[in-house]
Amino acid sequence: MRANWRPLLAATFGLGTGYAALSVYTPSVIAPHLLEEFGWSKSEFAALGVLSLVVAFCIPFAGRLADVLGTRLAAAVGIVALPLSFVAYGQMTGPLWQYVVIYLFQNVFCITTTATIYTRVAVQYTQRARGLSLAIVASGPAVTGAILGPLLNGFIEAQGWRATYHLLTGFAVVCGILTLLLLPPERRATGAVAAPRRRAREDYPAIFRTPVFWVIIAAMLLVNLPQVLALSQMKLLLLDNNVTGDAISLILSAFAVGVLAGRFIAGLALDRLPAHVVGLLCLGLPGMGLLLIASGYDSVPVLTFAVLCIGFAFGGEGDIVAYIVSHRFPVAIYSSVMGLVTTAISISASVGAVLLSVTLDRTGRFDPFLIGCAAAVFVGSLMFLLLRDKPHDAVPVAA
Repeated sequence: MRANWRPLLAATFGLGTGYAALSVYTPSVIAPHLLEEFGWSKSEFAALGVLSLVVAFCIPFAGRLADVLGTRLAAAVGIVALPLSFVAYGQMTGPLWQYVVIYLFQNVFCITTTATIYTRVAVQYTQRARGLSLAIVASGPAVTGAILGPLLNGFIEAQGWRATYHLLTGFAVVCGILTLLLLPPERRATGAVAAPRRRAREDYPAIFRTPVFWVIIAAMLLVNLPQVLALSQMKLLLLDNNVTGDAISLILSAFAVGVLAGRFIAGLALDRLPAHVVGLLCLGLPGMGLLLIASGYDSVPVLTFAVLCIGFAFGGEGDIVAYIVSHRFPVAIYSSVMGLVTTAISISASVGAVLLSVTLDRTGRFDPFLIGCAAAVFVGSLMFLLLRDKPHDAVPVAA
């Protein structure tokens, strides 16, 4: 850890200031203002989450790009694209198609600043404390959310949503430059054998023949159905539960704190406990949170705890999936596998967005969606029991 502080710092900072962080914490804060100014309905805005299904299939290409070119060059693509997307958002004039086009551009090009790319650094540079290293890297977005979330909420109330996008543009430019300066040259993981890089037509069939891959995919499809709430609906959900003013900022901060706590607790646990046990306990928590929100107990402490549970799992999931993938697959194809897993997560989030849109359109309430997603989360977390921990049980891919 001491010897590899620079790559870990670069990956943590890059992930915490890139699209992975800003796509989680900014839409929920800005969405109510866009709906109010442009007259978009809640069901229309919720339906936009299905767009991630279209761009989900670009994620494996980003992962493959990192395996072929290295983290620095892959990340540079998203670092350039992110501030451009914020400039475009700030110029919107009202038609919903403008938001759709920018959203697609952002998702296609900025996915190279997400965990699929940056967690590769932790896998390359650490081995014995890999769980903790992944937690440190993955904590970047949570730190950003805990600090930036409340600040943006106050800034947008005072200055408006256009000024907020201008602020985010400058933030992305400065942080992107610092990330590229910090990232070291590409290096193989400890103990890796120098070998010619394999071709995709050889790697992907080997991945698809591995049972653990399909268990991970199925679990991710189930536990990520409610992800749309965290990505763009959290503030609207709280308003629907009669929460207003400073209480919203407090609960949004609780989500970010939960993400941060989930990162480190899950990371430390992975270095000491079987990964399937950590996955079961951590990723089952949102089910409890969703049921509490749907229960009708709208007190701030209850909602804060519920959102904290959702945030905890949201944070821990990245560590758990990355840890399992890094121990079951060679480092040379790590980002290729993570790209496929991230695609499954995006598909699940898109399906969840469609279900939420239909539910809101027919009932005008979040409760049916919350209850259904809670059941899916419980089933998905139980699937981790099929992943009996076998450290370094890599998929048989020949060099």
